[in-house]
This record gives sequence, C-alpha cells and structure tokens, in this order.
Amino acid sequence: MVLLLGLPPALVLAAALALPALEASALVGLVVPGETAVFVAGMAAHAGALPLWAAMLAGAAGAVAGDQVGFLLGRRWGPALLDRLPARLSGGAPVARASALIQRRGAWAVLLGRWTAVLRALVPGVAGASRLRPRTFVLANLLGGTTWAVAVAALGYGAGTAYQQVVDTLGRAGQVGVGAVVVLALAVAVVRRVRRRRRGSMAAEPAPRELHGSPRR
Repeated sequence: MVLLLGLPPALVLAAALALPALEASALVGLVVPGETAVFVAGMAAHAGALPLWAAMLAGAAGAVAGDQVGFLLGRRWGPALLDRLPARLSGGAPVARASALIQRRGAWAVLLGRWTAVLRALVPGVAGASRLRPRTFVLANLLGGTTWAVAVAALGYGAGTAYQQVVDTLGRAGQVGVGAVVVLALAVAVVRRVRRRRRGSMAAEPAPRELHGSPRR
C-alpha cells in the first residue's frame, strides 16, 4: 500500500484499473487483491492527487472487464481452466465453495463473490464453466463491479482523513521528541560543565599546612 501511495497519480489510476482487471482474468487476486489499489486510489483522491470519480471509474472498469474475461475463459476452457489452478486451490475448498455458490445463487453468487478476495478471483471462471447465462452474468457483473469499486474507493477516501491525522500526529510527536532530545542534551552539557568547574576550583585550592612538632603536655 505504501508503495502504491508513492506512485504518481496516473500510475495510481493505472493500478486501480489493472489489478482488479487481472484478479479474475489472470487469478492475480489470489496473491494481490485488486481492492488494495482501488482503496489507495481513494486515499490519493482525498489528498487531492486525483478526482474521486476517476478512482471509482478506474476500479469499476477494471473489475467489470476482468471478470468478463474470466467468465469467457471459463466458458471456453471449462474444467481445463480449473485444472490449471495452483495445487492448494485446484479441487479444494475455494473452488468447491465457488461452484456451490453459483449452483445455489446464480447471479447473486456473482454479486456476493465480488466482496470476497478468493471468490472474487474464482467466481467468474467457475460461472463460465458452469454455463451460467451470459446475459445474467453481464448484468450481475456490471452491478457488482460498479458498487464494489464505488464503495472501496469511498472507503479509501474516508480513510485518507485518518491517515493524514496519523501523519500529522507523528509529525508533531517527532517535533516534540526532537525538542526533548535537544533540551536533554543541553542539560547534560550544562551539568558536565558545572562539574568540570567544581573539579578545577577544588584542584586550585592550596592544601592545608601540616603542624610540626608535638603538642605540649
């Protein structure tokens, strides 16, 4: 997230478009959730680096396009696509959950899957392999991808306020810390100087004279 925040606004928008697009079409969402890029774009919008609507539009376009590609790949390759998944996912619980969700809920599965990272990457391909009607998927995909992008970007925009407050607080704390260190250093320097002066004055004092002879009795 910090790396994305350091990018120029154009690259932040590109990431907000590309990562959601790659989630389902290339299964990148199994590693890097696209919502991170959209969330950061919302934070960048709060900072004034780009318009909020641009962050929402980029996220929605990427999400809808990526899921549509994933759906078409599922229709074209079917089970062969699922066989290419990593061993920890192929035939495992995530795929089984996605398949069961599609069978039970149909279009609602596309909407619900959009809000879970692993299902978001798997549901479009599984929906295509299960022969969900293209029209049904397109409508659910448009609705789910758009509402998801708007919500995530808006959350990022809202989090920008808290993030800026944290940065300001850390900045003030840093200034106070530097001031405390400076005061402490001056105090130590003064104490050492006073001690050196005392030692010098004690060394300069004459030693007490010794009395010769024994006292009379």
